[in-house]
Formats: sequence, C-alpha cells, structure tokens
Amino acid sequence: MKKKIQFRVARSEEMAQREEVARTEEMAQSEEMARSEEMTRSEEVAQSEEMAATGLNVTVSHNNEKHNLYVTLQQGTSEPVVQDLAQLVEEATGVPVAFQKLIFKGKSLKEMEQPLSALGIQNGCRVMLIGKKNSLEEQVELKKLKDLEKAVEKIANQLEELNKDFAGIQQILPENFKDSRLKRKGLVTKVQAFLAECDTVEQNIGQETERLQSTNFALAD
Repeated sequence: MKKKIQFRVARSEEMAQREEVARTEEMAQSEEMARSEEMTRSEEVAQSEEMAATGLNVTVSHNNEKHNLYVTLQQGTSEPVVQDLAQLVEEATGVPVAFQKLIFKGKSLKEMEQPLSALGIQNGCRVMLIGKKNSLEEQVELKKLKDLEKAVEKIANQLEELNKDFAGIQQILPENFKDSRLKRKGLVTKVQAFLAECDTVEQNIGQETERLQSTNFALAD
C-alpha cells in the first residue's frame, strides 16, 4: 500500500513537472510570437516612414478616368503634403488646384500644407477628385505660363549664382584701378537694367494671372 502511494506521488510530481515544462514552452512561444509581431510592426512603420520621406503612389479617380500619380516631397519639406498631390492632379487632369475637391475616405483634403501621412494616405491609396477641367484655350495659356515659369526659375538660379560673384566685387578698389572701376560701374548699370526688365516681366505675369483667375471665376459661376 505504501509503495502504491509513493508511486502515485512520484507520478503526480512527474506530471506536474511536465505541465510546468509545457507552460514554460508555451510562454516562450508566446513571447517569441509577440517579439515577431512587434518586429513586423516596426518594419511596417519604418517602410511607411521611408515611403513618406521619398514619395508614394496614389491613384486619383476623376469622372471615369484613373490617374496613377507618384507624389514626391518638395525641397524644404520632410514628406509629401496635400499641395504636392494637388499640383500633380492639375498636371494630370487639367483641373486647377483652386477648383479641386480632393476626397479621401469621405473627407475633403483642404489643408494644403498637411502631410499626406497625417491623413492616412499611404502607398497605393485612392483619392477621388471633383472639379472641372480648363477649356482648351485656357490649357494653351496655362502651358505658356508654365513654360515661362520654368524659364524664370532657371534665370532666378543663375541670378543667385551671379549675386554671389557680384558680392565679391563690391570691395573697395584702389584709386589707380581705373579700368576695374569703369568695368564694375558698367556691370552695375547692366545689372540694374536687367532688374528693371525683370520688374516689367513680373508685372506682365501678374496681369496675366489676374486675367486667368477672372476667367476661372466666371466659368465657375
């Protein structure tokens, strides 16, 4: 009888040990799965942040058309914003930014400087556009203005470089450097004349922009 009791006790202890080992293994597996899930989430977040920092693909639906756009961040920003998307939409659809209504998951994208990631827009998301295209005549005018804008930006970059060089010749020249003084004076005169022409071009662009805006408002009404 005593042996039977001892056997049962030993059997009970063995079963308890096995159960403890099983529980330990189960806990280890649970911890491993938790770590794996955490690593997966971290990788997904890292990938999302990387895409936000470089750019992302967005599908824009307008009427019966779909446009696959790759939105990249602009200089001076850390990730693409609504304005970046709106400009691409204008180029793809012909609907001016001012007359676009971009909708994502039932919400209108109104804040132009808001990051797309803050709105939940990620790689592969779809955005709906409501708005009318420009007339063919206006598209021609807009193309001219955009080409002119690119030319102005190119000249602005060149002027920035010239300004750095020009600052270097602002130093006081000795009295006996007559040729250098005359050359510098002539250069200053040319730069001033060029700046005056830039002011004229700026005024013309402003007048043309106002004309186009007036046309757009009339069409919208």
